[in-house]
Amino acid sequence: MPFARLLQGKARDIARGLIVALVAGAFLAFSGAFGSGGTPLGQRLVYWIAMLVLGGLWGHVCGALVTRFIDADARPWTTAAILTMIITGPLTLGVWAATGLFFYQRLLSIGVLVNFLPAVLLITAVLSVLNIFLGRERPVETHASAPGAAPARFLERLPPKLRGARLIAVEAEDHYLRLHTDRGSDLILMRLSDALAELEGLEGAQTHRSWWVARDAVASVARGDGRAALTLDSGSDSPLTAPVSRRYARALREAGWW
Repeated sequence: MPFARLLQGKARDIARGLIVALVAGAFLAFSGAFGSGGTPLGQRLVYWIAMLVLGGLWGHVCGALVTRFIDADARPWTTAAILTMIITGPLTLGVWAATGLFFYQRLLSIGVLVNFLPAVLLITAVLSVLNIFLGRERPVETHASAPGAAPARFLERLPPKLRGARLIAVEAEDHYLRLHTDRGSDLILMRLSDALAELEGLEGAQTHRSWWVARDAVASVARGDGRAALTLDSGSDSPLTAPVSRRYARALREAGWW
């Protein structure tokens, strides 16, 4: 997968987490949560939003590590529990230090540290669950046309040299789509999100953020390290391999792809 698309996907996950943190921070500030209501609103906003944003960034780092070993889509509650345990300890220490410096211009005593644990644990658990369930996605599935119905509109976009070819897969490459067929491949200028709507009429599914695969092109499935890859019958001596992302794997498995 090109590095630019990897960064784009990570940036979207981080942005979603930061939006959740901003909303939660504003809510805690306006509600004067956990005894903070005696301080001015502006001070509360700065404190809570800073704490939630920093906590969200730390949570993203932890989430990236945890989801390498656990499928968050398949086991969301287990993932949330593990994330909460991993995040809470270091975050409690950070909140303890930041609270003392922000409100009292000094570090609080170590004995006060344990008082922060219940609040940090509760907030971390709630935000972990929110981020996991907000981040769950299902692959877009397309379906074959009924007998006599018009063919999929997307087939009209095939370049002249590929007209009449069997479409095997569509792969996003930056702002372009690479069309894989049994007669070769070519690029067109289009977004995958727009193509998915026009692919209705062909039996297939999105297997990854950047891939759509025709179901009848799947020759075999390889699985390992919690991941899957589809070997596609491309009609040539060099089989094509399409990745399956973890977040789509469960839905595709349940749909009978393997």
